[in-house]
This record gives sequence, structure tokens and C-alpha cells, in this order.
Amino acid sequence: MNQDPIIIETTVTARPEKAWELYTNPDHLVNWNHASDDWHCPSASNDLRPGGELKATMAAKDGSVSFEFVGVYDEVTPGKSLSYTMGDGRRASVQFEPVNDSTRVTTTFDPETEHSLEMQREGWQAILDNYAKYVAELEGNA
Repeated sequence: MNQDPIIIETTVTARPEKAWELYTNPDHLVNWNHASDDWHCPSASNDLRPGGELKATMAAKDGSVSFEFVGVYDEVTPGKSLSYTMGDGRRASVQFEPVNDSTRVTTTFDPETEHSLEMQREGWQAILDNYAKYVAELEGNA
């Protein structure tokens, strides 16, 4: 069953180059890449080039469960966009669009079939919201 892609977005108070850095640099990614406060991202690596691999460990803080999120980049345009294919063949893309002194970050991803579309949308949006909160804290706009 082919589902339409899910689209989520946020606007951050940083120019695209800074928004890109805070999104793609593993030193920053580990600080925001979780959907809820009882999860975290203890490690991440990012080889930001076509054919390069994004890896992020997603783990419950209580140690009960963890998994590796892995994507292989199809396209990388620094400061503007990236796309990758996940281990199960689903695709995702992220666009960084300047809006005045801010950046609109839009993620489009193919849903999986195990969880409801709403649950997937909410989970990915929660991660993107954490990213926006992290950017605001670093930029002094929290």
C-alpha cells in the first residue's frame, strides 16, 4: 500500500546556514533528536555527502529500548536541502528556506506501515519542534 508522504515543518530564528549547521552537525543533533523527554539521542554521526550515511542512536533514557536510525544521502545541497533513503527503503527530504531573518525547515518523509500516520506525523513533528527549541535556546530567543 503506497501512502502519500507526510510533510511537517517549523520556522527557526536563524539564517539557513546556521539552521543547517544545527540540524546536520552530530554535536548539535544529539541535543535535539528525540520525540519526548523520556528519550534521547546518545550518539550520532553524519557523513554529509551523496552516498554518505547518517546514523543516530535513539534510546529510552531508562535503558529499556534503543535503535539505530540510519539513512544514506541521495542529495546534499549545503544550506538548502538534503534527501536520504532509510534502511527500509523509505525516502525523506529536508528543505531550508529563508524567511526574513529566519528559516523554514520542511521535512517530507514516506510513512511506514507499522504505526498510524498520525502517530508518525506527531513523532517526527515533536523531533522537529525540539530542534526549533534548541535553535531558539542557542540563538538567545527562547
